[in-house]
Order: sequence, then C-alpha cells, then structure tokens
Amino acid sequence: MKRVHVIVIALVLLALALAGGLLLHGGARQPVSQAASKVDASTLKDPALIARGQYLATVGDCASCHTEQGGARYAGGRVLATPFGNIPAPNLTPDRETGLGEWSFEDFWQALHSGKGRHGELLYPVFTYTSFTKVTRDDALAMYAYLQSLAPVRRAAKPLGLEFPYSVRSSLNAWRALYFHEGQYQPDETKSQAWNRGAYLVQGLGHCNECHAPRDALGGSQSNPSLAGGQIPAQNWYAPDLSTQANGGLAGWSDQDIVDLLKTGQSARGSAFGPMAEVVVQSTQHMRDDDLRAIATYLQSLPPRPLVATEKSQLNTHAIMLQGAKVYAERCADCHGKDGQGVAGIYPPLSGNSSVNEPTGINAMRVVLLGGFAPVTAGNARPYSMPPFAQQLSDSDVAAVVTYIRQSWSNQASPVLERDVIKYRHTPID
Repeated sequence: MKRVHVIVIALVLLALALAGGLLLHGGARQPVSQAASKVDASTLKDPALIARGQYLATVGDCASCHTEQGGARYAGGRVLATPFGNIPAPNLTPDRETGLGEWSFEDFWQALHSGKGRHGELLYPVFTYTSFTKVTRDDALAMYAYLQSLAPVRRAAKPLGLEFPYSVRSSLNAWRALYFHEGQYQPDETKSQAWNRGAYLVQGLGHCNECHAPRDALGGSQSNPSLAGGQIPAQNWYAPDLSTQANGGLAGWSDQDIVDLLKTGQSARGSAFGPMAEVVVQSTQHMRDDDLRAIATYLQSLPPRPLVATEKSQLNTHAIMLQGAKVYAERCADCHGKDGQGVAGIYPPLSGNSSVNEPTGINAMRVVLLGGFAPVTAGNARPYSMPPFAQQLSDSDVAAVVTYIRQSWSNQASPVLERDVIKYRHTPID
C-alpha cells in the first residue's frame, strides 16, 4: 500500500512539474558576479552592518542547521532528516570553492527571497525560504555582510539523500505553485509598531510556522489558521499551537510567560524541551528584550481556537488511570506534586501544560521515556532535568502514567496506547 501511495504521488508530482514549469517560467539565470552586484564592497566591511547581520542570523537560528556537531560554525554538514530523504545543509562561510565566496549579494538575496540557488536552480524547502521570503532586503544585506566576514572553511557538500520522485528537482515547480508565496513582509498600518515587529520576526526570520503548523503528504505547511501546531516531520515531536486565547495551545499564557520561555527556556507555565530547547540555546536567548516582547505581543493577538471535542475512548480507562496514578505517585509526584502544579522555577507544572495536552501525546511519551532536559541558558545556567524512565517503566506503565497525566487535574486530553509507546521508545532524540 505504501508503495502504491508513493507511485501515485510520483505521477502527480511529475505531471504537475510540467504544468508548474509553464506557469512559473522557472528557468535558470546566470549568476550575478561580485562586480555586477549593486552592493559596494566597502559597505560589506561596515562593522555596524556586520554586527546587525550577526544578530539577525542569530534570530533566524541559521547556525543550528548549518553547523554539524563538532564542526566549524556555519560550515554546513549537518544532515536534515525529512519524510522524503535526507538533505545536508550547505556551507555558509565565504570559502570560494565550497561555500559562499563566489556568491554576490544578489545571489544571496535570490536564495533567501525566491528560493533559487546561484545558478537559478530551485532550492529544496528544507531551507525555509517559504518564511525567509518575508525578510527585507536591508536585513538580507546585513546577514550577507556578516556571513562574508566569517573565516572561510573548506568543506565540500554532502550528497543529497532524497528518494524518487523527490530527487527530481523540477518537481519543485509544482510544489512551489501550491505552497510558495513570494514577497517581503508588508506592515499592517492598523497595528502597533511592536505588533508589526513581532509579526515580521515570527512569520519571517523566526520561521515559527515551519514547525508550529501541520503539514500534508507533500510537506506543504498549512497556514490557516496560523501557528495552530503540528507534528514536526521526521523528528517525532509535536510543536504546540501558539495561540494564548481560548482553546489555544498556550491558553492563559501572559506576555511575561512567553518572554521568560524564549529568554531562559523556562517559565511559570512550562519549559522548553526537544527541538525548542535547541532554538532557545542557539537563538531566542540572545534576542533583545524589545524583540522578545514584540513576539509576545504578536502571539497574544492570535485568535481563539474552536473547541475540539475529545473523542470518547473505547478503552477501559478506569483500570489504566488506576495504574497510571500508582506510577505517578511512585515516580512523578515528588517533583511535579500530587496536584500537578510542579515547583515554581524548578519543576514545570503538568496541569494545563501545552506539551502534555497537545493532541498526539508524543511529547509526554518521549519525555517520560528519554528524560526532559531543559536548555542551559545565561538566564537559567543550572536547570533541573528529568531522568529518563525507559529502563524502569514498561510500555504499559508509560502509557498508563501519560494517560493519567493527560486526564488529571485541568487536563482533558486523549489517552495514549502501548503501541504508541513502543513506536516512540525506539525513536532517536532528534
């Protein structure tokens, strides 16, 4: 059945690729030489511009993807897993043979804004140009100046690991026709300066919707409603809904809760784990307070979500809840409390916790199995961590205690099953 599904998608993609090519006129162009670029070479050496570019590259979390573990910063090599195969991140240092040394600013702008490489080739959207297209030209210039100021590192690109039909680059014409909307961020004149700054950061450089939104079978992000939460492809974590209004994933969160989480990795309402912990370490903890508050202002404006009724389970949840309560009392209550309220500033609350209540139960299962390790940040240099219980608890115990947590106190999430625990017990941490 899976093979038939892949063949059908292949035929659809290849057919749409032909139509997409006609619609988009996506032909290659000649690279713009450094001499032909409109950017004066002396401009790129301006210390203020370089410093600004360093900050913006940090906001965009560029180093996380473009740095292999143990490798030189921004030199590429990290392999990014997708449902369609593995894609290695390229070298962003100014090495002339393997990096961006021969790239003009116009080349860089074309990649960031239009999702096209130096020779006009269509880029795979694991490079999130679907969000970066909103970045202004001035900000792109600052980022380019910063990257060009780095010490060049020679590191050849690793080969693509994409499966057919996704290895057919022309199929991206069809994908782009369906999902890519090119264009810089346009301020909303009816909103405040802080709201517009937050929207620009969240929608553009921060590319939050790339994780916090569901994706379809072709990897297209569903952006209506915006930031409604979704399972991160190939990573098996769930990025929660970011609305703070009624029925939102962050319902009841204050501006300060959001700022604290982004700045320190911990707030009164929860802690950052999984992929978000890396985002906090590499990016958001280094952001200016005014930018963090702008993000909070924007997230506070996201609309309420419709109430989704929890489907009544056919399981005998009474027996499961009794088993889960026993495990919780033995393993969890000392830190998180009998009432699930945790300890302020030390152990996160479980009642009303967005990672506990997300629709799939993935996050809670993985934290119980693999442990919960909050990020080490300047604002929280010695965070408390939760030990893994994969060796102490059976699949039945994990399913029971997660179900108990998801259906106790203020929580009303669906139960999880032993088969789910079995699946995620053997899933790598990232």
